[in-house]
Amino acid sequence: MEDVKQLKSLALAYMGDAVYDLHVREYLIRKGQVMPNQLHQKAITFVSGKAQAAVILNWLRTEFITKEEQRVVARGRNAKSGSIPKNISVQTYRYSTAFEALIGYHYLSKNQERVAELISEAIAFIEGRSN
Repeated sequence: MEDVKQLKSLALAYMGDAVYDLHVREYLIRKGQVMPNQLHQKAITFVSGKAQAAVILNWLRTEFITKEEQRVVARGRNAKSGSIPKNISVQTYRYSTAFEALIGYHYLSKNQERVAELISEAIAFIEGRSN
């Protein structure tokens, strides 16, 4: 595979979206507190663009992520997508793309420990906001 640092940000975000979604689904199922027909609705709490943007903005504000990760986030935020969902602002969408790009970057770099740490922190942050 190409050097992960050379991949387009939208490719990283595409991978990160899938990885994050899978982890959230597993988290909800293992938690066992959600009825099967409610899983999708509960998952949206974590995977929505608004939630992802809030997480990445928090990480930038608190300097939770490294300088290298900040560069990946900046690239993801600045990536030009062909379309933007109607239910969120352009800025929110760009930050959610940045979040997904960061997850994808670490996943494709085989940094599984950091992927797990970032996803765990994201879930904890979102749960803290929704309580």
